[in-house]
Amino acid sequence: QVQLVASGGGLVQVGGSLRLSCAALGRTFSTYAMGWFRQAPGKEREFVAAISWSGSSSYYADSVKGRFTLSRGITKHTVYLQMNSLKPADTAIYYCAAGWQTTNNTSRYDYWGQGTQVTVSS
Repeated sequence: QVQLVASGGGLVQVGGSLRLSCAALGRTFSTYAMGWFRQAPGKEREFVAAISWSGSSSYYADSVKGRFTLSRGITKHTVYLQMNSLKPADTAIYYCAAGWQTTNNTSRYDYWGQGTQVTVSS
């Protein structure tokens, strides 16, 4: 059974940091690109960041560039989204996803995690 397990969300004050993790279970995800998306109440799901299967390339939404860093673990089955200088606008449910392309297109991802809530309070 294929499963992505996201964790690390929580409540943080403006300017604070959180690190989200996404672990891939049940299948060899080392050759999959991984992405993070987020969805705030009443808004569409939006791209946050993506990383290639090798971890050698990554890219970010303009809204998080310079504040968020996406990396892969040594085994490449886990990815980490380090979020710094958090803003209230970052409040959303964050979802990790796996697919064959390193892309900001949600339709290109085949597997999705359950989501983890991030709340940034002012």
